[in-house]
Amino acid sequence: MFSYIISNCYSFPSSLKLAPVQTAALDPSAYCETPVYNPDLCPNMIAAQAKLVYHLNKYYNEKCQSRKAAISKTIREVCKVVSDVLKEVEVQEPRFISSLSEMDNRFEGLEVISPTEFEVVLYLNQMGVFNFVDDGSLPGCAVLKLSDGRKRSMSLWVEFITASGYLSARKIRSRFQTLVAQAVDKCSYRDVVKMVADTSEVKLRIRDRYVVQITPAFKCTGIWPRSAAHWPLPHIPWPGPNRVAEVKAEGFNLLSKECYSLNGKQSSAESDAWVLQFAEAENRLLLGGCRKKCLSVLKALRDRHLELPGQPLNNYHMKTLVSYECEKHPRESDWDENCLGDRLNGILLQLISCLQCRRCPHYFLPNLDLFQGKPHSALENAAKQTWRLAREILTNPKSLEKL
Repeated sequence: MFSYIISNCYSFPSSLKLAPVQTAALDPSAYCETPVYNPDLCPNMIAAQAKLVYHLNKYYNEKCQSRKAAISKTIREVCKVVSDVLKEVEVQEPRFISSLSEMDNRFEGLEVISPTEFEVVLYLNQMGVFNFVDDGSLPGCAVLKLSDGRKRSMSLWVEFITASGYLSARKIRSRFQTLVAQAVDKCSYRDVVKMVADTSEVKLRIRDRYVVQITPAFKCTGIWPRSAAHWPLPHIPWPGPNRVAEVKAEGFNLLSKECYSLNGKQSSAESDAWVLQFAEAENRLLLGGCRKKCLSVLKALRDRHLELPGQPLNNYHMKTLVSYECEKHPRESDWDENCLGDRLNGILLQLISCLQCRRCPHYFLPNLDLFQGKPHSALENAAKQTWRLAREILTNPKSLEKL
């Protein structure tokens, strides 16, 4: 029965054209909108569903909430150090103004990669003299080109413009890395923070426990990238026109960081490209119902059981799969609290399928594979571990007390 569920119920819509699966039990070309548990089937099914939801809620209240509290405490500790470093950077170079600020108990621009790894986006000013060029030649990336008739001297970032008129993400990051290295030596936390070596990214190691990547970026509002123009898919009713308008109004970010699609090619001129990021848009999509609770459970399970050699899985993969599950189950009633077990099982089973396929398409940019560059052996191991986890939860919900 379990292999039937995987092959017939949980996979991406056929429009995404995932690669053929290596085993017959995991066929991503099939697609079914029927939940694993259908309350109309029999009382035993209803009881099993209720039991699973009970234990998931208990897991959320005990494990997920304690995880959130611990991460929140860590974030405050980390942000004190990062803010101090960025103040020193700003003294040296006023163009890099710290945008790390707290609003409603949340730090704008901070993303939690794992309980010990974070990313802080540093928003830059004056992108206006550049045109945003997104022709799809670099999946997940775009370039900023000096507008016609604009002189280089009109840009705040004149020395980072290439001979071809492009604003180089690589050059800005290189300059920023030098400034951060100098700031680390001068800041008041210099005894507990140091630069991470052997990377072109700007990363700090704090108290030998936490790693924080600081990424220069431009915030883009009022436009939507051409490479994401297909979204939302016309035949899928979720998320509805009002939510679509809200999501597109959030816009996206252009990050100065290494791109998935440029692995092994960073030395080329293409490394001047900027990486597209949709963090705020994605967060807005997950409002309502048990979506965020489902993601919290997935994150906790990943941290505790899927932190594996080769780092095949991160929390962003989980977030991406929740968005795809929303498309498969577009009605708000599909995300009622009593459906939490169905949705979690669906996502875990889809995750197994993706790992077997060795492909996980970005939600807004499906040509971008989030598993690109991951060792095949690591993905296979993750598939086996996820299978064990999903089977344990499905067949014995009480096991969540020990997971």
